[in-house]
Amino acid sequence: MPPGVLLKIARTHLLARKRQTAIASLGVTFGIGTFVILVSFMTGLNGLLDGLILNRTPHIRIYNEIKPSETQPIQNSEKYKNSLHVIHSIKPKQSKISIYNNQPLIAALKKDPRVKGITPVVGARVFYVSGAIQLNGNLFGVDVQEQTRLFNFGDYITKGKSENLANNENGIIIGAGVAKKLSLNLNDYVQVISTTGQKMRLKIVAFFQSGLADIDNMQSYVNIKTSQRIQGMPRDFITDIHVKLWDINHAVGMAAEIRNKFQLNAVDIIAANAQFETGTKIRNMITYAVSITLLIVAGFGIYNILNMLIFQKMNDIAILKATGFSGKDVRRIFLYQAMMIGIIGGIIGLIIGYTGSVAISKSPFETEALPTIHYFPVNFDPKFYVIGTVFAMLTTFFAGLMPARKASKVDPVEILRGQ
Repeated sequence: MPPGVLLKIARTHLLARKRQTAIASLGVTFGIGTFVILVSFMTGLNGLLDGLILNRTPHIRIYNEIKPSETQPIQNSEKYKNSLHVIHSIKPKQSKISIYNNQPLIAALKKDPRVKGITPVVGARVFYVSGAIQLNGNLFGVDVQEQTRLFNFGDYITKGKSENLANNENGIIIGAGVAKKLSLNLNDYVQVISTTGQKMRLKIVAFFQSGLADIDNMQSYVNIKTSQRIQGMPRDFITDIHVKLWDINHAVGMAAEIRNKFQLNAVDIIAANAQFETGTKIRNMITYAVSITLLIVAGFGIYNILNMLIFQKMNDIAILKATGFSGKDVRRIFLYQAMMIGIIGGIIGLIIGYTGSVAISKSPFETEALPTIHYFPVNFDPKFYVIGTVFAMLTTFFAGLMPARKASKVDPVEILRGQ
């Protein structure tokens, strides 16, 4: 039979049982709607949490690590070459924490097409002093403009502006936790003392808050020259080089290249945040598992309704077959019914899912730990809507397949004889 005739019969059957059709469609609607809302919100939340770490973390961190010498003097002795060496109390070798001859290294990295940008960093252990109060802290000398361009540094500024630091060699962007403990405000001065005894009075040009208390209670930022001066170091003194790549997937291989070529420690972002990445994957797996389960449950509801519809439509099926409709035609009619339920429920579900996601994204989300975040994070990736639609169609198709096959095998003679 022509598909148009079969579609018309399928639509007539569905309209004859409006309540059952509505219930079956609602199962798909709420399944898809919940799937879209849940996945959009959870992936948005994961993106926010990832951003707290990944946006601020360089793809590759290059530095010098203090560690014991791998080769001890006795191992170079011909006399004890074949002897068992037992060495106690190995001490670290005398080495500088700065990166030696760093300018050629930076120039070489900038020429690499995989590299998006590089920021040299001068780290220092300091004490923040306010009256009789002293707090341990970390001071990082950075190029604030590059730090903002590559690592979204401006997103974590709660008061003031990050560019104020670029124009003030005696300025400091202080951690919000430090400022709170020392009762400091914008444009106040704070005294900073290095571990070598150097003192410097710095003006607070902005507040920095990452959302991680351990960092906000210790960390602050100054210009590179300021960090070098407070440690009494020359201008070529660099403790770290932070590398941002165009593609994060190149981080592992490039870090290994740097270690082998330049004999420096190079830690890639994957190794530095392995536990965090594992947590993100687990959360995503749970989100998709729960969402897909909802759609499967909706599919069972459609199966039950279509199964009952067959028993109620036995006479209609028998008449269709007696008037020339084949078993294949009957099967297609019931499959069309299932697909119509999936399409109607799917469209309404997508609308509800999008509306719910928008409502969540407009809901206030105020927390002291994340002062720059004002609303709940939601991910409006179109692929979630495509996945929901495809899965809904597949679920309704397979939910209607068995009842449709059952209907196609109905013997019209047996049904009509019973009548």
